[in-house]
Amino acid sequence: MNIIVTTLNAKYIHTCLALRLLKSYSAPEFDVDMMEFTIKDPDLNVVSDLYSRNPDVIGFSCYIWNVEKTIQIVKMLKKVLPETKIVLGGPEVSYDTEEWLRRVPEVDFIVRGEGEETFKQLLTQIKTDQKYDGIAGLGFRKGDDIKMTPSRPNLDILSIPTPYRFEEDLQDLGKRIIYFETSRGCPFQCQFCLSSIEVGVRYFSIEKVKSDLLYLIENGAKMIKFIDRTFNIKRDYAIEIFQFLIDNHGGCQFQFEITADIMRPEVLDFLNTNAPKGVFRFEIGVQSTNDLTNELVKRRQNFKKLARTVTMVKEGGKIDQHLDLIAGLPEENYDSFAKTFNDVFELRPEELQLGFLKMLRGTGMRAMADKYNYEFMEHAPYEILSNNVLTFGELTRIKRAEDILEKYWNDHRLDHTVEYLIEHSFGSPFDFFQRFGDYWDKQGWGKIGHQFEDLFLRLKEFLEYEGITGMDVIIGLMKVDYLLHYNQKPRKKWWDSSGGKDELNQLRQHTIEKLPELHRDMNEKVLSKHLIMEELPFDADKFLQSKQLTMGSYLFIVNYNPKLEEKGVYTLKV
Repeated sequence: MNIIVTTLNAKYIHTCLALRLLKSYSAPEFDVDMMEFTIKDPDLNVVSDLYSRNPDVIGFSCYIWNVEKTIQIVKMLKKVLPETKIVLGGPEVSYDTEEWLRRVPEVDFIVRGEGEETFKQLLTQIKTDQKYDGIAGLGFRKGDDIKMTPSRPNLDILSIPTPYRFEEDLQDLGKRIIYFETSRGCPFQCQFCLSSIEVGVRYFSIEKVKSDLLYLIENGAKMIKFIDRTFNIKRDYAIEIFQFLIDNHGGCQFQFEITADIMRPEVLDFLNTNAPKGVFRFEIGVQSTNDLTNELVKRRQNFKKLARTVTMVKEGGKIDQHLDLIAGLPEENYDSFAKTFNDVFELRPEELQLGFLKMLRGTGMRAMADKYNYEFMEHAPYEILSNNVLTFGELTRIKRAEDILEKYWNDHRLDHTVEYLIEHSFGSPFDFFQRFGDYWDKQGWGKIGHQFEDLFLRLKEFLEYEGITGMDVIIGLMKVDYLLHYNQKPRKKWWDSSGGKDELNQLRQHTIEKLPELHRDMNEKVLSKHLIMEELPFDADKFLQSKQLTMGSYLFIVNYNPKLEEKGVYTLKV
């Protein structure tokens, strides 16, 4: 048989582990080809590529981000390949399976839950006597009827062959994100998450895990994301993997989803002492700091211990942290969410993702929808529209704050300016992001594009509209952020430089004499090409080091000469 497994990834750089698991588990009895597309690929192009392979069976891996587009592709495929068996699998169709089969009559089979064994048995029956009743974890058509077989028990994951060693992956290994699992299952029962449905945690052989990781690293992998729901739940296992990666990282980066409030201080001390800078990245789901909300969604969390972990990691300076929040959880109204946001932002994570509750099929949260008067999208991604304590208008406002958070904090374009504004000009971090988000929307900027310089001009316009005092300092900080962003002398500025050309030339000549010896050795022509200076009303160097403002007349100087190991940054008093 000609068998293809495929999916629509969110981006080209993503890879789908599910396809590789199905391919490896089906061998050697079946030779399964993998084809990966993205959700931006035109439907007809996807159909044409699949059609050209003349497949007998096509399996689609379905998620909330691709299921609707997948359905449209399936409908077209069935028209041009009516004899081809269409199989769906993945978390999005593992629940309400009968409903999916009724909605999409072009689908022949749906694999529920862990799919490796079910898919392999299905291929065997398609090839032989076509008796499907005895295959656990399957939904299928029998004449005009829809049949559902009993759920399959958890697989013995020690029996799963490695999915990480296919030759076709080697060519682009360093250009894509590799998703890697060392375990399956989650010990927690958070009602908004599909992982809460499975009881217990199963681990792959640690020696097999090490062997696969080393293979990927040695073949050029640059980013590996561990998809374990709580990587650090088994402390000794986690430390052994951490140590192995410290010893063998080869310049690859690794991201882990951890539960921060159970991270022991000795583990943090180990990482702060031994981890190379920039090799590890932690994703931490906070979601809410509201005790009642956490109780309602069965999320056990000690925020004090979580904050201790985040703070220790940040102070260690070795590991970047990505913290997650969810707006729209039960009994978390607008003011309560603002407090959650401020509680978490106080930790100053390198990245703070503000998400919105999605009523995923199969979760306890979806079962509780009526209790809390949830209105939500009927189709994937099932994002909420309102509930008993949060209106659609309030959710819309939070989305505006989220947009500014992405542009002005997570992208790290104006770190020093935003930090100053939050500390000195606005009542709270959420207050800044929300008010700026509302102004951004009012101006219609969300409907048009923007250049890098526009971020500064629009922030300046907003602050002037708000009547913020001390604009000379704020504009000075914006200039500092702008100049520090570049690794070569910027061709243009978002502000009008003070002084005429002759005055600036004299100032530059005067300044050259005061530069460190390394820079004085460069001739004026070279310095003119690579050096930039700007008058500021404060000592920028002192502010960058200690966040203290020393007022006065100062020159902020940046030398972008590529012969330097890194750009030179100086402040001179005028």
